[in-house]
Amino acid sequence: MKRCHRFIHLLLILNAVAGIAKAQTFGGNPPSIKWKQVNTPAAKVIFPVGLDSMALRVANIVQQMNGAIQPTIGYEQKQVSIVMQNQTTVANAYVGLAPFRSEFYLTPEQNSFDLGSLPWNAQLAIHEFRHVQQYNNFNVGVSHLLKVIFGEGGQALGNALSVPDWFFEGDAVFNETHVSEQGRGRLPYFFNGFRSLWAEGKDYSYMKIRNGSYRDFVPDWYPLGYMQVAYGREQYGDDFWKKVTHDAAAFKGGVYPMQRAIKKYSGKTFTQFRNEGLAHFRQQFVSDTAGRDKNTPKHFDADRQYPAFVNDSTVIYTKSSYDHVPVFVIRNGGKEKNIGVRGLSVDDYFDYHDGKVIYSGYRPDARWGYRNFSELILLDTKTGKEQRLTRKTKYFSPSFSNDGKTIVTVEEASSGKSDLHLINTADGKLLAVIPNKQNLYYTFPVFYGDDRVISAVRNSKGKMSLALINIKTGDAKYLLPFSYQPIVFPKVKNDTVYFSATSGINDRLFAISIQSGKLNALAVIGHKKSIGNYQPAIGINKIAWVGFTSTGWQVNEADKKDVKSDEISSGRIPGTLPDLAITALQRDSSANLLASVKNEPLGISNYSKSYHLLNFHSLIPNISDPNYEISIAGENVLNTLQTNLSFNYNRDEGYKQFGFDAIYGALFPYISAGANYTAERRGFYKGANVYWNETQINAGLQVPLNLSAGTHLTGLQFGSGLVYSQTSFQQAYRSIFNDRSYLYSSNFISFSNSTQQARKNIYPMFGQRISLSYKSAVSGLTANQFLASGSFFFPGLFTNHSLVLSAAHQQKGKNNVISFSNDFPFSRGYQAENLHDMNNWRASYQLPIAYPDAGFANVFYLLRIRGNAFYDDTRATDFFTSGKQFKGTFRSTGTEVFFDTKFFNQASISFGLRYSRLLDEDIFGGNGRNRFELIVPVTIF
Repeated sequence: MKRCHRFIHLLLILNAVAGIAKAQTFGGNPPSIKWKQVNTPAAKVIFPVGLDSMALRVANIVQQMNGAIQPTIGYEQKQVSIVMQNQTTVANAYVGLAPFRSEFYLTPEQNSFDLGSLPWNAQLAIHEFRHVQQYNNFNVGVSHLLKVIFGEGGQALGNALSVPDWFFEGDAVFNETHVSEQGRGRLPYFFNGFRSLWAEGKDYSYMKIRNGSYRDFVPDWYPLGYMQVAYGREQYGDDFWKKVTHDAAAFKGGVYPMQRAIKKYSGKTFTQFRNEGLAHFRQQFVSDTAGRDKNTPKHFDADRQYPAFVNDSTVIYTKSSYDHVPVFVIRNGGKEKNIGVRGLSVDDYFDYHDGKVIYSGYRPDARWGYRNFSELILLDTKTGKEQRLTRKTKYFSPSFSNDGKTIVTVEEASSGKSDLHLINTADGKLLAVIPNKQNLYYTFPVFYGDDRVISAVRNSKGKMSLALINIKTGDAKYLLPFSYQPIVFPKVKNDTVYFSATSGINDRLFAISIQSGKLNALAVIGHKKSIGNYQPAIGINKIAWVGFTSTGWQVNEADKKDVKSDEISSGRIPGTLPDLAITALQRDSSANLLASVKNEPLGISNYSKSYHLLNFHSLIPNISDPNYEISIAGENVLNTLQTNLSFNYNRDEGYKQFGFDAIYGALFPYISAGANYTAERRGFYKGANVYWNETQINAGLQVPLNLSAGTHLTGLQFGSGLVYSQTSFQQAYRSIFNDRSYLYSSNFISFSNSTQQARKNIYPMFGQRISLSYKSAVSGLTANQFLASGSFFFPGLFTNHSLVLSAAHQQKGKNNVISFSNDFPFSRGYQAENLHDMNNWRASYQLPIAYPDAGFANVFYLLRIRGNAFYDDTRATDFFTSGKQFKGTFRSTGTEVFFDTKFFNQASISFGLRYSRLLDEDIFGGNGRNRFELIVPVTIF
């Protein structure tokens, strides 16, 4: 019995794995983009025309590093396709199975503390290709068997169940740190989350660290994974994880294969190993606890970032909590006052001048999912009104001039080039582009006087300095020697530049005189409230900065007289990037391998958009009684064609259905088409079963539009399709029933709009979802059906409570020969029927009940319990066979309890229980007025 349940769970998760692949951006590039490729045995790098040098560099890194780092993970190799996306403003990348491919999103982050300062294409290559090697070498044992049976989705399932996500990312972070002179494993910022927990004495359980919380800040699996992987390499050799993951992916030892493999090769239980790994790194940061005030708030409070002085007693910053959406806040005398909601944005950076705030707002392209923009937004702090200064730009880190009339901002072009643009504050017009003679990458520029700009810069190797740049000529004077120590958040006050930089195991505040070149390290006497020192702001007599705590980023303030300033005679930032006592980073021939990668000439050729369009990758079972379906899913590398070949068995009627569906997304409208054949459908007529076969062919167009902007998430979709259906009765029944064929159209419009949603909000504070659909016969018969439905979201009585009001109307033709599918939201608890005219309104009140943060056996973890009280009212009319009108009322009230969980420390699944009290008779089925139901997810992920 246990094995049967386990197999069912495997099938459910396999279905979810296939869903992950489909969740990637479909049809996201306009057809105007032309693609090229660089082909090597390790990878096929696919890129838009114009990115030749960037693609060649990626191909060379991947090809030349592949053999050198294989001994630590395995020697299996299968070529991967890497698609370089240059239309986005989001710094990201992934490698996935089902289908096997990788995508690089080529716009780097401004904050060099977060992901480092290495050239972005190189950073992605050394991190993401490690994932490629992982998947290539985890195709063993049971994982391989699942791949043989279910395709790439089968391997994805096996790997997800056997190798935790912390290893995938921790191993990739170790690789980026090992083969370069930087990497996140050397950046103190990367460890701030765990450092804050350790310093404040918060000892969360392993399951809480793995699964997160709605109440408390919990670091993600990247630093957790790096610490475990680094410690394993350090203590047990460079091939330790190769042996462990090979056994785990093969499911040697049965359940908990990773834990069993760790014990086999380390001699320690997983708990011992895990604790020792964390203890190793905790010891590196033991100085954090000295003098630390452990009387901190019990739970997460809010992130407060990027302070700016209005005057010495008033500071403005952004604030974001788990309960409320991000806002701009003014603090005076310890009291906070909200100025306005911060719109959609990639980061929280902003600048302030004389009652105005400037920041970069995120805006997606209406149609193309891979194309989005970063536009300048001007906020009036007195009125709370916003003005969009630029349109369809890729601007980051804007800053005002001293008189507030000009803005300097970084443009990150789709070509990969970085430039400084000067923008008119009044109307958003481009005034000038500062020449970039040294091919620098700019971050966080600020004005120095009227004719120069200070910017933290990265050179072609990824080393950083502070540059003083002439606005007219672009000539740069470097204030610091170039190094791999990140330099971030410069601010100018008079003749001094204040900034944050990495120095040993800490990120510290520094100040440098522009005229004399003297460099000073800053420290606030007696301050021990937070980890790290970031985002300095300078008032007349005050200084403010941001530090990290277990309850969020916090704004600290101090008098300048309390700031200790130590001159650094060498003129360079002291210390180095720390290895944190992990000698394994330096002990084999692949250490710092990135520096020796040569730019070898490689062939470039055209990449055809039609290449391997029918790319079937996974066999997906889907069990939803009475339907038992198995399908073969397909998707090409450019994600423009998705195909599905399916077989379904219906247990109730006993019919068999064969189908094929495809959707093409490379043009402005999606084009969809499909066909299915159903054999041995069964009906009941005059005391006997009647059998027939059905053939359906469909084709249609649909347009998905993303209209999100400002503080709202807005989507609009509309489409139309034609469905041809032919019914053929089996031989024994043709004397009674005639074969029939007909054509009908199916049309829809759906609209959604909502405010942003905080982490703990069950629903948005305000929102609307409206949909209309109309189906009508075109030929062969008379039939039609119209459905209109909508839901409207409002705040409840308390924070995180939500009131949802819904209404629906459906009407079908009185003389319909066929019955269309029924999507009407019938009152809960009743047996639903598709009647002539139905009207419904319902009210739901959602609220959180508890946040247990508890689980067992690394299998089940409960994050939140939430409740819903509802009232449903459906009124329907129809006609008896005699022609007499029927009227029915179907009212119900009740409660629902939902459980937001994680299974296997990875899969987010919500399910619930419903009690319905029927206020009217259920004339279509069932007995009694009390109904209990289990609410299961339609999809697992």
